[in-house]
Amino acid sequence: MRPVTEKEIRASFVNCSKGEAKRMALPRDLTEQPWDDLDFLGWRDPAAPDRCCVVVERGGLLTGVALRSPARQPGRARRGGGGMCSLCLTTHPADGVALMAAPKAGRAGREGDSVGLYMCADLACSLYVRGRRLPDGGGRLEESLTVEEQAERTRANLLAFLDRLHA
Repeated sequence: MRPVTEKEIRASFVNCSKGEAKRMALPRDLTEQPWDDLDFLGWRDPAAPDRCCVVVERGGLLTGVALRSPARQPGRARRGGGGMCSLCLTTHPADGVALMAAPKAGRAGREGDSVGLYMCADLACSLYVRGRRLPDGGGRLEESLTVEEQAERTRANLLAFLDRLHA
């Protein structure tokens, strides 16, 4: 992903108002992101941990999505233990995977329709795929795909999720 500016990020959101996008907390370390290793930029709002955001390049344009996720509660394991991210297929214990829900774009979202997906709770899928970050107590499946093919699959999974926002 190419480096993006705060202004570009705020203008990219498709499922929230301009006012909400303007008030949204952005990553403080935006200029220090490992852009060459990112398929998308994802972060949690430190002031409101149930709010998350994802920004991805799509057809040459940035698309930003506001998400909601239950705030992570240390020591409180989900039923069934761990989980697997639907984007990058990284496995995590307990609270390492979270259901991320996004209001649909347009009228459907204003009427309360949303779509959800289980994702890495820290939104670091790109770094897990490339081995730049290791999940605590989880892991990556051994695959015959190259790292680049796994990164493309992760991106394709995210774009399919975004398609559901517009359906």
